[in-house]
Amino acid sequence: MDWKKHAERLAAETVHPSSRWAASLAATPRHVFVPRWWTRGAEGWELCDGPSDEREWREAAYSNRTLVTRVGPHHADDAQPGTVPEGLPTSSSTLPSLVIDMYRHAMLTDECDVLVTTGTGYGTALACRRLGDKHVTSIDVDPALVELAGDRLESIGLNPQTAVCDITDALPGTYDRIVATVSVRPIPVSWLAALRPGGRLVTTIAHTGLIVTADKTDDGGAFGRIELDMAGFMATRHGADYEPTGTGEVYEQAKRAEGEDLSRGRYPVLYVPDAWDVWSMLELAVPGIDHRKMDHDDGETRTVWLLHPDGSWARAEGRRTDPPTVHQSGPRRLWEELERIRHRLNTEGSLPVYGAMVRIYPDGTTRLKRGDWTATVN
Repeated sequence: MDWKKHAERLAAETVHPSSRWAASLAATPRHVFVPRWWTRGAEGWELCDGPSDEREWREAAYSNRTLVTRVGPHHADDAQPGTVPEGLPTSSSTLPSLVIDMYRHAMLTDECDVLVTTGTGYGTALACRRLGDKHVTSIDVDPALVELAGDRLESIGLNPQTAVCDITDALPGTYDRIVATVSVRPIPVSWLAALRPGGRLVTTIAHTGLIVTADKTDDGGAFGRIELDMAGFMATRHGADYEPTGTGEVYEQAKRAEGEDLSRGRYPVLYVPDAWDVWSMLELAVPGIDHRKMDHDDGETRTVWLLHPDGSWARAEGRRTDPPTVHQSGPRRLWEELERIRHRLNTEGSLPVYGAMVRIYPDGTTRLKRGDWTATVN
């Protein structure tokens, strides 16, 4: 494939020509790292094979979008034609602009040693182009991904240190920067141990849109902020797939059952993940909610479910512009938790989470604070 002009176009569309990242983007053949990927079709996930359609491959690889490479335990590279995997995406090539944004938040310097997460290896390649591969360590929990990425990096002349490692456990060295394009909760204590004095970590809190940047402090913790921009990454996993959410039985009950409480909602029905600030605030207040939705055939009515492993659930149904009918059951009233956050947004015009200060204690406990609002992540 004649890829260089397309990589140069991607660089021009992604960063300013004076950016130090422009050369890295222009010099990295993204298609090498994503020969096959999954896309969402009408019937579920569909396999795309780059070499069989070079035009589609080129357009996908050199666009500023995320390409999902693994769904559940099914990696696109190994999938047979006709495979329709079920489950959640578990690995991808993140959209280039977001990878660069995470690296910018890290404030990389020419001589710093950085730990990054592997995935396809494309983000690792960008870091190697910028810093030199001797300064880059790339890790992933999946041995097959590490091997594939290592081979593809070597094929374009890059040889960073790679390792199979659960990023929430002990890390294979010490670093000036840790940049995770997977999300975590809580911040692993091992990161604090692996950060050198004055080092910086950049990550996202699992199941939120919150980017955390924090610099190591003398007490072994770290201090920083929630950035004003947002990002969503797949959560860390510890095996071939994510553990079950524990909400399957709750959903079966919540589909149609009468709730213990029946009420009229105050605000129109909302699928929470569509509103990142509300989603992030709710996840901090009640971690672990599983959000589901169904859009009805009339194009106007929507049903959403909030499901929690503790047995709490809420079902709200209504026209998108009208207050919904809400059923709730279980030990917590999840829709009421949501409406408290929406009421704050409507009365104050914003939510306090973005821009909040972050204190990470040596035991990994993370506290967020902005004005009179606080939250603990552990």
